[in-house]
Amino acid sequence: MLAIDVNQLRKQFKVQKNREGLKGAMLDLFKREHTEVTAVKDISFQIPQGEICGYIGENGAGKSTTIKMLTGILVPTSGRILVNGYVPYKEREEFVRGIGVVFGQRSQLWWDIGVIESFRLLRKVYRVDEADFKRRLDELVETLQLQDLLNRPVRKLSLGQRMRCELVAALLHQPSILFLDEPTIGLDIVVKTEIREFLKRLNRDHGTTILLTTHDLQDIEALCSRVIMLDDGRIIYDGGLEELKERWGKGREVQFQFTDPISLDAVSSLTSGLDVRWTKENEVTAKVWIPRELNVSDVLSRVVGSAAEISDIKIFETNTDEIVREIYRTGSPEAKEAVRG
Repeated sequence: MLAIDVNQLRKQFKVQKNREGLKGAMLDLFKREHTEVTAVKDISFQIPQGEICGYIGENGAGKSTTIKMLTGILVPTSGRILVNGYVPYKEREEFVRGIGVVFGQRSQLWWDIGVIESFRLLRKVYRVDEADFKRRLDELVETLQLQDLLNRPVRKLSLGQRMRCELVAALLHQPSILFLDEPTIGLDIVVKTEIREFLKRLNRDHGTTILLTTHDLQDIEALCSRVIMLDDGRIIYDGGLEELKERWGKGREVQFQFTDPISLDAVSSLTSGLDVRWTKENEVTAKVWIPRELNVSDVLSRVVGSAAEISDIKIFETNTDEIVREIYRTGSPEAKEAVRG
């Protein structure tokens, strides 16, 4: 069954056009001109229940606009959306009971009251039974280690503490879909890791569907098997993370540490005839770049099978961050067509 079904979704905004100069300002007072901006351009995708999907793109690509339509905040200009079988902007009351939302830069907690009081207010908003609320709250508080924070006002929490509380607030009613918009923005690496581990456990133990937008591509690497990439309101890639690396990754590097000093000519001769490139790191360490179309095992067998003694081997993959940066840096139709496949 599909958790999210999007078909030919479009969103246009009317933006006021300001005319130049004093005369233009006077004219704007009496008759304003508007121009139409299309933020999301006829996109379609489906997300099955239980999937963690990364939704990525540069600022202005249309990510947040899409999330706002999926959560019922914005009404689409055209196209169809079904989330848990509901049309978000039409069936609000029934729809919101099945979703949780965390916006990294906006809070759903009340600033000046204790965290637990915010949770109790949200229980009433979502009409959660008292017994279910207590069971769910105890589970989440223990998992995210919030015992010492429950009576503190939200304004006295650190960013990392607040984000853990935001996750609890979004999950108290046990939604089947969780929308996360920049959930780790501004957090240190320790807190990011804790939140990623929690989300993986949530998906594994409860089958929660997660749609994640983020600029931190390490979130994508850690959590997502699938990526949807937006550019200028259009989907330019929808597929597996590994497939993205295979199609767009420039290659892999293998670092060899030898027992005895080596020369660049000597290591290059070990792979003669193969389309690889060697660089020397120091007296006993060299790195070889291997294009995607060549198997790493072909290079390893040549080097390991030689007379040279090797003390250590490390393999480096092109990471998602580098790939996505390159795609947006080029910005060419050819590059995007290559990604689209």
